[in-house]
Amino acid sequence: VAAGAHYLDVSAEQPATAAVLGGFGAAAARAGVAVLPAMAFYGGLADLLATAAAGGGPVEEVTVAVGLDGWRPTAGTRITGERNTAPRLVVEGGALVPLDSVGPGGRTWDFPGPLGRQAVVPLPFSEVVLLHRHLGADRIRSYLNEGPLAELRDPATPGPEAADGTGRSAQRFAVQVRVSAGGARRWASVSGRDIYAVTAPLLAEAVVRLLDGRARAVGALAPGEAFDAADFLAALAPDPLDLSLPPASR
Repeated sequence: VAAGAHYLDVSAEQPATAAVLGGFGAAAARAGVAVLPAMAFYGGLADLLATAAAGGGPVEEVTVAVGLDGWRPTAGTRITGERNTAPRLVVEGGALVPLDSVGPGGRTWDFPGPLGRQAVVPLPFSEVVLLHRHLGADRIRSYLNEGPLAELRDPATPGPEAADGTGRSAQRFAVQVRVSAGGARRWASVSGRDIYAVTAPLLAEAVVRLLDGRARAVGALAPGEAFDAADFLAALAPDPLDLSLPPASR
């Protein structure tokens, strides 16, 4: 910010994202630059999906569900997991509250094939902080399917490996977002390969739009505030993202 440069990071961690949004907004606005934390698979992707589904209207509730067919973590993921001991937050009554304060919330979720119906558990990442910042929802929840968590927690699980010349692993994912607004439910979803490899195109698309003047504002922002969410996502479809948005968002 002091150098007059835009800033982006890929944090999935709620405390880091909240600190950036809360600590640099005024200075970034004065400097005429954008500060965008969590511009990644965890965080920014769900924020863009929910913003596109909301269509600019008032939002009562947002539910995010992430499904993975496996999770072979990088060394960075393992280190982050060891260090990230802060309470996880969700939104209840329009406020960020500890996940433990709202009780257990395990359930099943019907993902598109090949994942299908999966048991999911509450596991909020930085998307909750981003969504809370600008959508004004009374309730925000985020879930991850249980299956890959055993791999993630097993120290013997190897890291990801490239499955072809693109460098992407064979891991499959799906992210679905349900937005309740005005008594109606609107859905947005993406699917693709390799959660780590998808972060790079998200970040690069944001950089291009900051540099060519397509950002909507300056300051510390969630991705859905900074960009036309539906247009941003469409730029990444059909590769690396298979995208589905409500008709009015296209």
